[in-house]
Amino acid sequence: MKNLLNPFVFFLGLSFLFFGCSSSDEEGNGSNAAPSITIPLEVYKKVYGTTSEITIQAGYVYINTNGVPDHKSPYFKDTKWHDAKYEPYDASNPNKFHAGSFNMNPNRVSELNISFKIPNSPSKASTNAPTSMGPIGVSLNGIPFYNQYAGPNQPLTREINSFDNYNGHPAPLSPGGENGSSGRYHYHMEPFWLTANASKDALLGFLLDGFPVYGPEEGGKTITSSDLDSYHGHTATTKEFPSGIYHYHTTGDAPYINGSGYYGSPGTVSE
Repeated sequence: MKNLLNPFVFFLGLSFLFFGCSSSDEEGNGSNAAPSITIPLEVYKKVYGTTSEITIQAGYVYINTNGVPDHKSPYFKDTKWHDAKYEPYDASNPNKFHAGSFNMNPNRVSELNISFKIPNSPSKASTNAPTSMGPIGVSLNGIPFYNQYAGPNQPLTREINSFDNYNGHPAPLSPGGENGSSGRYHYHMEPFWLTANASKDALLGFLLDGFPVYGPEEGGKTITSSDLDSYHGHTATTKEFPSGIYHYHTTGDAPYINGSGYYGSPGTVSE
């Protein structure tokens, strides 16, 4: 009996070793992907620039904003907010990207009705979608994030000179908008108002794929695009996600907020 048992035990041990290694290998193949996570409502409530209560339904979080910045800007000139919020451009502003003097564009801030529908449990997409022109996410003060282009595949080289003291500016609305040439105020780069009032490593908002956006510092270090992947993010621990989460960073070099598309599958935005 002893001679029969030993080969059987050996076979069981070999089978266990084989299947155990297979399971470990599969897990290892996914080790570079962002861990699965469901973002709690308390984190979304850090988005304060909303026009209604933030809700979570059927796997999506719904965030509604009016797109009006809570800081001053020259782009409030001659609007209904002129007396309270107009501020001329200050040449001492921290926007080092300006290639020359400030060039105020003809558009003005408009009050909009923007609805963001964002996945509540973001995960890496099997096929990564490119960002489109227009809103690609929402910042904490309700202002949309835009991608790194002034137009289809056109760099921000000249458009940067129209950014105000807080690194934002309005794009044109469709004909018939308020004031004729009113527009959608937005950020293509680090929103200085938020990083000045929170910190350079603070949560700044979310992109449409559900993954958070953080400022240009992490662990006391200034982040550059070379520290990030092609989508302009990485997986690491943060204040809100101590177990780690994939997240984007604003950086001082192109592509500023997002790189070659969304890391996850984007939700939708409507106006």
